[in-house]
Amino acid sequence: MDHGSIEHGAGGRTPQSGDTAAHCSPLQPTAANSILPTMTIPRVLGRLSSINVRKVMWTAAILGLPVQREDWGAGYRSTREPEFSRLNPNASVPVLVDDQTVLWKSNTICRYLAARQADTQLLPSGPRDRALVEQWMDWQATELNDAWRPAFLALHRGVPTPAEVVRESASRWNQKMRMLDEQLARTGGHVAGEHFTVADVVLGLSSHRWKATPIDHLDLPEVAAYLLRLKAQPGYAEFVDNGMP
Repeated sequence: MDHGSIEHGAGGRTPQSGDTAAHCSPLQPTAANSILPTMTIPRVLGRLSSINVRKVMWTAAILGLPVQREDWGAGYRSTREPEFSRLNPNASVPVLVDDQTVLWKSNTICRYLAARQADTQLLPSGPRDRALVEQWMDWQATELNDAWRPAFLALHRGVPTPAEVVRESASRWNQKMRMLDEQLARTGGHVAGEHFTVADVVLGLSSHRWKATPIDHLDLPEVAAYLLRLKAQPGYAEFVDNGMP
């Protein structure tokens, strides 16, 4: 998507009532802060090559929610610029700007968008069902990410890394993916149960990254079948299976 263009989600699910908006902190605009918009279409700040930006974009596509993405980060405008760091002091992408609401951390943004649209299938309203979704999203952001990071950065980003470190990372990555395979065997459908949720957004992208990385993969039939099922979701071709690991 071009800088500043609007992405219209296609084929998104019908909003459902019963959800509540995620907690967030408003940021008041200043004359110097040109990122904050006056329009109501949410903005996503971040380059599409970031898997975390693609989580947010895929969520928006599933919801049928138009968003405007702007390129920030490696190869584009620096996230160290003052107008960006005022929105996210971590200087990382993505950042969501939705009127006076500013959020960072991709999994939080995905949950917020689902709650914003009152989609209680994508983000369940019941305490148990919602906790299961958030549990697997937290697992992705911690246990799974910690396992794959050295191997991925070496094999896809060219970061100098000792071969033994890459092998150890790949082995841990495979073992974490085996855990996902076992969970999918238990549910028979998606990560947190029968229905597609935001947990499947983050773990679908993670599963695709695992498959796209040149390591010795374990034979995980449930993960393979899962990736095939995900192709039916709106935005899959554009934000998941788009040639970006």
